[in-house]
Amino acid sequence: MPRSLENAMSSSCCSPNHSCSTATATASQTAVAPEGFRTVYAVAGMTCGHCKDTLTRAIGAVDGVTRVEVDLAAGQVAVISARALDDAVIAGVVDDAGYEVTRSEVTGRVAV
Repeated sequence: MPRSLENAMSSSCCSPNHSCSTATATASQTAVAPEGFRTVYAVAGMTCGHCKDTLTRAIGAVDGVTRVEVDLAAGQVAVISARALDDAVIAGVVDDAGYEVTRSEVTGRVAV
């Protein structure tokens, strides 16, 4: 690769693995606060960056949520919180935003 192209790439927002370092973390990125919960929901209807932004803002406004990770390709939303959250509250927020939690059970909850 030409040196000038290499330098131009290193100054962009994209990391070497082609992920955008300015975007909200994806579900595969799990660095979280030392104490808390990571709950993963299956969500239908997400197709683009606007969907990701909408859900990130809506779920992020729920009391106790510290971070939201939307994985469009997997159709999942990971919610990082300081304490266990009521799944019905998250499902309601997702529904109000125009999307749907497609499984009533949580696909994963771990204390971190």
